[in-house]
Amino acid sequence: MDLRIGARELTQLQRFLDCVDPEEGCALLLGERQGRSPAGPARVWWLRRIWPCLNVWQPAAERQRRFAIDPREQLLAQRWARQRQLQVLGAAHSHPASAPLPSATDRALCYSPSLMLILGRDAGGSPRLGCWWLSERGTLRRLMWKMED
Repeated sequence: MDLRIGARELTQLQRFLDCVDPEEGCALLLGERQGRSPAGPARVWWLRRIWPCLNVWQPAAERQRRFAIDPREQLLAQRWARQRQLQVLGAAHSHPASAPLPSATDRALCYSPSLMLILGRDAGGSPRLGCWWLSERGTLRRLMWKMED
């Protein structure tokens, strides 16, 4: 599996997730799958749009390390995407103070199968994007991604 992200979408995602720091930001990922094999997921995922979402995790004091997307926003995004021949591929969120690795909570609360993007920080504090595929069986697999113009 390969993930392709447009330069514009990557910039939008990074800016949006950074702007809510120190809280975790979240967004839905809209795009398309190409080259689906009969025995598995698509071979290429194209991220075409970022749907920024409000972090509605309760209690609000825990939003620095937790996020939740309002289900109504998810329905609106699905409807909007379908009208444009796109689909919701998964979700993105930020780890403002840690590596872009899915936590046990991230995995437990993620609907599978799903694409999961996490914008985190490396040991030096520089931003890093981690891309993951969570299979129907709950298996997590790191994805390689490529920026496309």
